[in-house]
Amino acid sequence: MAEPVRARRLSDEEGRRLQQIVRRGKHQSIRARRALIIMASASGTPVPAIARLVAAHEDTVRDVIHRFNEIGLRALDPQWAGGRPRLITDDRRFIVASATTRPKSLGRPFTHWSIRKLTDYLAANRPRRLVIGRERLRQILRHHDVSFQRTRTWKESRDPDKDAKLDRIEEVTRRFPDRCFAFDQFGPLSIRPHHGSGWAPAGRPDRLPATYTRTHGIRYFHGCYSLGDDQLWGVMRRRKGGDHSLAALKSIRAARPDGAPIYVILDNLSANKTPQIRAWAARNKVELSFTPTQASWANPIEAQFGPLRAFTLANSNHPNHTVLAREVQRYLRWRNANARHPDVLAAQRRERARIRSERQHRWGRPRAKAA
Repeated sequence: MAEPVRARRLSDEEGRRLQQIVRRGKHQSIRARRALIIMASASGTPVPAIARLVAAHEDTVRDVIHRFNEIGLRALDPQWAGGRPRLITDDRRFIVASATTRPKSLGRPFTHWSIRKLTDYLAANRPRRLVIGRERLRQILRHHDVSFQRTRTWKESRDPDKDAKLDRIEEVTRRFPDRCFAFDQFGPLSIRPHHGSGWAPAGRPDRLPATYTRTHGIRYFHGCYSLGDDQLWGVMRRRKGGDHSLAALKSIRAARPDGAPIYVILDNLSANKTPQIRAWAARNKVELSFTPTQASWANPIEAQFGPLRAFTLANSNHPNHTVLAREVQRYLRWRNANARHPDVLAAQRRERARIRSERQHRWGRPRAKAA
């Protein structure tokens, strides 16, 4: 039997980049959908569940995963133009190398290049003079994916057990998908207008009030996700605490009441590893698989939070947290009902009907009490 298709292990930079696109990107865009596919696959979500998550064919999901394993994050931007790509010349290589090198390394007293300064440098460079116009230089840089960008911070996970933790997460998601779960907190969630996108007549978009008064406090969504049957559930809490994390873990244990071992993937928040939680997990055969520090993208539930934000928070103006919690639960019920294959649901209904028939318990009627 062939191994299931899965994205390779992400680097810290790739994980943060994909997480940023999934959380902040427009989920209708091809780039965000592909980022969601890669992030979900790298964290152990099976291909059928990913296909339902992004409403795509399973072959499309596999193609994106294979493409990412070949060329990395360039797979986020598909190249659909026909024809053979133009071969880069030595002069173009020199232009691109000069533009991506800090000016101080080339003897110029600048912190960055402008188009004019780069043009002057190329024209005055003694070993290799290139006389080129500013517009042509801009076209060459754009053709080779070199753009003028803001600098960003860079952070690498310094967890000494990073590789061991990632290996264990990959092992449990591959060997025990039916007994593998994920848990995380999503928030903070505040009551204010959340802008988004939606269908509207041309030139007449939906409008939200321009008020950002926050008088309702914040909430955190404590979410649980089952990899085996692709189910997502959770509740709103006022804070992150060990008691709330323990309650969520107990709901996960209740999802598999047979007493066999289960595996829960969660991050390194202090509320997730209190002595009470560790003692309870040891008693109830629950293995806590922690993600490395600064690597929350390795948690499979992270990919599920993107659509949750897009369809319950974006383009909304909830009056209070009660309404927000009610809408979140409505979305979760719809999502879980549409996450399972119709044939599987039909088989489950038949099995429940058979059991009720054996117990002489008819549908819609309470069971008769013994005399």
